[in-house]
Amino acid sequence: MNSMSRRHFVKTTAASATAASLFNILRAQGGEGLKGSTIKVGVIGCGGRSGSDVLCMREAAKILGVTVKFIAIADVFQDRIDGFAKRCDIDPSVGHVGYDAYQKVAASDAEIVLMATPPNFRPLHLEACIRAGKHCFVQKPVAVDPVGARKVMEIGELAKSDGLSIVAGTQRRSAASYRNLKAQIDAGAIGDIVGGVVSWNSRVPWVTKRWPNQSDAEYMTRNWLNFTELSGDHIVEQHVHQLDVTNWFMGRVPKTFSGMGGRARRVTGNQFDFFSVDMDYGGGIHIHSQCRQITGTYERVGELFRGTLGSTNGMRVIGKSVDVAPVKQAHPDGNIQQQIELIEGIRNGKPLNQAQDVADATLCAVAGRIACYTGQLVRWVDLTENTKSPFYHLSLSPAAVDFEKGAVVMPPEVAPIPGEADPNFS
Repeated sequence: MNSMSRRHFVKTTAASATAASLFNILRAQGGEGLKGSTIKVGVIGCGGRSGSDVLCMREAAKILGVTVKFIAIADVFQDRIDGFAKRCDIDPSVGHVGYDAYQKVAASDAEIVLMATPPNFRPLHLEACIRAGKHCFVQKPVAVDPVGARKVMEIGELAKSDGLSIVAGTQRRSAASYRNLKAQIDAGAIGDIVGGVVSWNSRVPWVTKRWPNQSDAEYMTRNWLNFTELSGDHIVEQHVHQLDVTNWFMGRVPKTFSGMGGRARRVTGNQFDFFSVDMDYGGGIHIHSQCRQITGTYERVGELFRGTLGSTNGMRVIGKSVDVAPVKQAHPDGNIQQQIELIEGIRNGKPLNQAQDVADATLCAVAGRIACYTGQLVRWVDLTENTKSPFYHLSLSPAAVDFEKGAVVMPPEVAPIPGEADPNFS
């Protein structure tokens, strides 16, 4: 099913290899695979996550014996540009402001672009940078709806054809601890995985209240974390990490999703407080996906898997003893290691491409959200192949292009009610 879905997504990719695309290939190769001592980098989105990514890239470059120069940064708001430039010691004069500022970074001489805008903007920004011949690091998740996730899959195939990198912010795949755990499971330490529970229980990270006379667009953008149209809801924006780990360990995506959730405590936006989703991976294997953002409650983030011969308890394996050599890598922290591997892949002529994996994880989170919002069973094929399904065509509004055009009308700050008709899902 998975391979069929991927063929369906990329069947039109060949038509994209135009003369402009050929120019992008030559442009990307003209940088000699980043073999110089200085790497030119652009940044789209100047929030806290971008600041962390900048620090990690600088540390990765230091380990590799190169330097990075930030030549173009973009954000919707000038105050974000100024604050980011000060925190990261970047010249603010390279900043570009506005919803179309990403285009300036794409048109710059940057060889790598870091992207950490709100998730709904990522398909649009990623496509612009790949078509401009840039290697890209894009934060997770990469979309907020099925249409956006499938677009990222298509962009991933375009990047492959152009010899460009797409590395995603699903850093658990690059962390030494997770790689060691995966190696033990692959060696048979717990036998075949037959079930599990993956969780992200925490507080609401932050809330921005509306200012007097503030436009819908600015309020939603500054409070993006609490609007489904911009973040995908916290099951997508945050819990996607555990869903990515589950797909990685299982080696496939789920077949169906069903669940429940609700809202009782949130004070802004239109999202749920909690989600509880059953993910059916086929063959009688079910993984329970559970996440909550309620301040003052028990916090737990992690993954537990049960196998035919044992289980995992966090990073600990309880089961069969296996002889597996510890993973060797330049840095144990996945946030830094993924930047090392991004740079090394480009310099070695073997650019990494994680678009499919991160799009799959994003789509799993979106499927779980849809199942909980609507109270309906959601099949993987309903999001990837079944064009008659209303879920296949789901595209949340306002979308990224609406912000760029200035045509934003904020949705009501109320959550969906399962079992009732919702125009977003009709």
